Amino acid sequence: MARTSGRANDALRPVTITRRYLRHAHGSCLFELGDTRVLCAATFSDTVAGWRRGSGAGWVTAEYSLLPASTHTRSRREVSIGAPSGRTHEIQRLIGRSLRTVVDMRSMGGECTLTVDCDVIQADGGTRTAAITGAYIAMMDAFATWREAGRINDIPVLDNVAATSVGVVDGVARLDLDYGEDSVAEVDMNVVCDGAGRFIEVQGTGERTPFDRARLDSLLDLASLGTARLVEIQRRVLADDIEIYTEGV
Repeated sequence: MARTSGRANDALRPVTITRRYLRHAHGSCLFELGDTRVLCAATFSDTVAGWRRGSGAGWVTAEYSLLPASTHTRSRREVSIGAPSGRTHEIQRLIGRSLRTVVDMRSMGGECTLTVDCDVIQADGGTRTAAITGAYIAMMDAFATWREAGRINDIPVLDNVAATSVGVVDGVARLDLDYGEDSVAEVDMNVVCDGAGRFIEVQGTGERTPFDRARLDSLLDLASLGTARLVEIQRRVLADDIEIYTEGV
């Protein structure tokens, strides 16, 4: 069955990146992937958690939230519930792990914490992968601000980080699933890669049917194509200091 968007099975949704979206964050961007929109804001503080004190090293962490009107039915603010849901906790840990993989935290300018807040303002599938890809850009701009303030001499980021989803829908492998595809996928997978194409994290589930090694390899190959394209976009946006970037729109 053809994709409702008319996209090829190996095509990403349209991408729009708006940098420096927020005035007060050290780095921020609005990352749009099709109809999924995530606001990523990176902010430094001059403290670290108690277990980190005395290490001389910084820390990178993330928080993630679905805003109430971001989905088809209103989701309650988790602050009103009293604690993040298991899903939210898992996703924000995933974002933090992914970013820390490429940061030299001993070169962050001492014991400081960079928190990247990822707020989904509109969800149409792939929110966690969009959050990771956008969070990287917000993080890079925050480190640039930290450098301009004289807190560091060099940006302590070793490589890019980008993420995408892949899945099997109607027996066919597809890249970057929207909600309509994700909700009926037989196999669903989220893949995080660095700029060299190495895997940082792979989350794969046989939602409706098991999958064999050949299918796994084909999905990873497809995900690698998607993350490589996203890394290419990240590099262009940052190298050319592009404020608003659009592709496929």
